[in-house]
Amino acid sequence: MGKPDAEGHGPTDGLPGLPPEWGRVVVPDDASALAAEAAQIRRELRRADGLPRSHRALGLPLLVLLVAVLTTLTGLVAVTWPRASRSDRPTPAPYSPPATLAGRALPALDLVNAGQAPVPLRGLLPAMIILLDGCPCPDRVADALTAAPAGVSVVTVSGGRTAPTPPTNRPQVRALADPAGGLRSFLGQPARPGVATALLVDRAGTVTLVLPDLGPVDTYRGELSALGA
Repeated sequence: MGKPDAEGHGPTDGLPGLPPEWGRVVVPDDASALAAEAAQIRRELRRADGLPRSHRALGLPLLVLLVAVLTTLTGLVAVTWPRASRSDRPTPAPYSPPATLAGRALPALDLVNAGQAPVPLRGLLPAMIILLDGCPCPDRVADALTAAPAGVSVVTVSGGRTAPTPPTNRPQVRALADPAGGLRSFLGQPARPGVATALLVDRAGTVTLVLPDLGPVDTYRGELSALGA
């Protein structure tokens, strides 16, 4: 609700520069709501053409005022209407799964082990690669280790230069670090707190499955077993 100005005039609803004697000005949401006022102005113009010159001179200022009001309101609707439309747009869901990643070739990335020695990632295929920069998730990693068939590597990858301690001494398990962030960049989505992300890559270097949120092993057991075939 607008407030009276410093001279005690009525409210103008936040529209500066309007004469106080106009009273309260309401801006409609749709310009079509002004159709009745436009029709009234056209009738007044036609009526003024048939009046004597003296009467026509008196009515002209009123018609000019009505045209000015109609033009002002139409301009305000044009300015405010797009803002209302933008506010109704749905917000896109963050961290949408990279649906086009499956079927692409894993890039030739060199990660580092605990001794800072480079390790070619493609030399460990076929593999399940688990990114732990968002969550260590030891339970999820343990489930993956249990489900991985012989001959399939399980590679845990952390951000930064420090490789995590391997969760087991099994030779098929490798703990690496990705200081350049190349693997996360390939995924095309940022790390999320509390979420581990995983990739399944076959021996030819093709991504067969992306798990944006590493869930229960039953959701990927079949694809993981297929890597060892």
